[in-house]
Amino acid sequence: MFKKLRADIRAAKENDPAARNKLEILLTYSGVKALSWHRVANFFYRIKLKLLARMLSQWAKFRTGIEIHPAAKIAGGVFIDHGMGVVIGETAEIETGVVIYQGVTLGGTGKEKGKRHPTIKEGVMISAGAKILGGFTVGEHAKIGAGAVVLKEVPPYATVVGVPGMVVRINGEKIDDLEQEKRDPMQEEVCHLREKVFELEEEIKRLKK
Repeated sequence: MFKKLRADIRAAKENDPAARNKLEILLTYSGVKALSWHRVANFFYRIKLKLLARMLSQWAKFRTGIEIHPAAKIAGGVFIDHGMGVVIGETAEIETGVVIYQGVTLGGTGKEKGKRHPTIKEGVMISAGAKILGGFTVGEHAKIGAGAVVLKEVPPYATVVGVPGMVVRINGEKIDDLEQEKRDPMQEEVCHLREKVFELEEEIKRLKK
């Protein structure tokens, strides 16, 4: 636990140019505090003291503005910058070197069972207000743009922006995917509904005969 705390402090020092020393980070950085509370809550969760774990996670939420489910798996060396409004779900997994900014949600898309929250691989940066929803993987060193809503797997070293999130670069090279750019999820849904209506109308005609 203390090894992970040292890694979290080191990550904050490396990623925040305003950080002056380790003591300041330990005493004043809400992200480091939230992760420290989470490590304790996760310990109690793993030994089946789930109510106590949930109480600790809610206390940490009250103190820091960061909500982390006690079952979430978070490696050492993660940096939550500012952090207000960050939500990390129960089955989320976060590897070392990940940087998370304020307002980020690592959530699910409904009431499905099993792995319903994302796995964030090493070195990923998730910008302010981004929402990553679902039980898929965000690959190593990917970058998620501010306000993006990511609903499907992200390859390593990709840059994702927009609503819904689209890959615009991989390894710094622009993706010239015209089909991706032209894709309109709302239009696709309307077309799908129109086909369903047509099928129902045909079924009604057959039943009337």
